[in-house]
Amino acid sequence: MNPQRIGIVVNEVSGDQLAAALIQALNRKRPGLRFEGMTGPLMEVQGCHSLMRMDPVMGLVEVLRHLPRLLRARRRLYRHFVERPPALFIGVDAPDFNLALEARLKAKGIKTAHFVSPTVWAWRQGRAKGLRRAVDLMLCLLSFEPDFLRRYGVSAVYVGHPMADEIPLQPLPAARQRERLGMDPARPAIAILPGSRMSEVNRLADDFINTARWCLQQRPELQFVAPMVNDRIRGFFSERLQRLAPDLPIVLLDRQAGEAIQAAEVVLTASGTATLEIMLLKRPMVVAYRMAALTFWLIIRFNLVKLTHVALSNLLADEPLAPEFLQQACRPDKLGPALLEFLDSPEKRVEIARAYQKIHEKLRCNAAEQAADALLELLDAD
Repeated sequence: MNPQRIGIVVNEVSGDQLAAALIQALNRKRPGLRFEGMTGPLMEVQGCHSLMRMDPVMGLVEVLRHLPRLLRARRRLYRHFVERPPALFIGVDAPDFNLALEARLKAKGIKTAHFVSPTVWAWRQGRAKGLRRAVDLMLCLLSFEPDFLRRYGVSAVYVGHPMADEIPLQPLPAARQRERLGMDPARPAIAILPGSRMSEVNRLADDFINTARWCLQQRPELQFVAPMVNDRIRGFFSERLQRLAPDLPIVLLDRQAGEAIQAAEVVLTASGTATLEIMLLKRPMVVAYRMAALTFWLIIRFNLVKLTHVALSNLLADEPLAPEFLQQACRPDKLGPALLEFLDSPEKRVEIARAYQKIHEKLRCNAAEQAADALLELLDAD
């Protein structure tokens, strides 16, 4: 008997992490499944066959430059899965890429699921109406999402967040982590996370580096650590460092975001999934983001976002604990003082850690196992 084939597609670094944990859980529960699709390196470690590698792009205007390539990739995936129908197709996050593909495959009689509900409750709510046509099952990371989606006729289940399961409730003390990384354990540190996409890093690198330089001028004892998600981003960030702050005491890590976060008393980060990891590691953060001016104008002009905050950590907390600086507010003279305020307030850092601890406990639901159970139930349904 031929093993069941599962199609799975990611196009984000965070999606690769989620998919890898999911594949691992499915393999434990049903050995012999075969996985193939658009992959990241972590999925490939779990044995997923790569039809093509992910290539993340973000933003409304930014996507336009890459649209022909993205459409070609999606057409290629569609042809492959129609010609060789899988028992189940799973799109992981990347809703603008995956949902249209899922809808076309579902119309061909292929069972489809989507892991990580798009934030239709916050951004472009009209998309919720089309989800039922795209997926047989939506796997949600946030507890309030299934009730919202069911109002639109979408079958949905809450599974929690795999990252909350993987990260220990008690992180390493910052000084101990610094020692592990070869940094001076006695000197306080700021972690810098400028993003996982080249477009993000291109817009934020100068502001983040200049902010670090500003902080060092105020606190000469500071040191810095920054994880780089790939060689291309590391090369670009290193070039900007050499140009703007060649003497900055900073350690660049290959990936290792968790290690960088734990080594720091406070984190300067781009908005995105990183804010969740920082929250789970109980570190205070300052959140910044820049997008293309036209993208930002479209969001404001057409009221596309229904939220007062952009950081996931702030959305999950009872109150916004992470200051947010967007667009023109993203500059060193604003980011620097916000970072030093946390650095100079150990009581505030303890208070934030306690709040983040409570959220972490709520998100710990053994998510990959629950998601795998729900997908196997869908796989076995008539």
